[in-house]
Amino acid sequence: MEHANTSLMTFLPLLMFLPLLLIGLGFLAFWIWVLVDCTTKEPSQGNENIVWILIIVFTSWIGALIYFFVRRPQRKKEFGA
Repeated sequence: MEHANTSLMTFLPLLMFLPLLLIGLGFLAFWIWVLVDCTTKEPSQGNENIVWILIIVFTSWIGALIYFFVRRPQRKKEFGA
């Protein structure tokens, strides 16, 4: 019985780390998707495109969330893309 308990104790940190890893990979995938969306669909008028790319790159997932909820709906309404 002690052997089964020891085996569980060795995998417990991995089981606790796995959800955090999945959440982190989800944020990474979202960040990459928003960055690609911004670079390909944002109109290149003035410096706004470059500014949003820099915001997304340097502020990580927080900048991606800001772009997704603030700029993306505004861009869709203005340009339809």
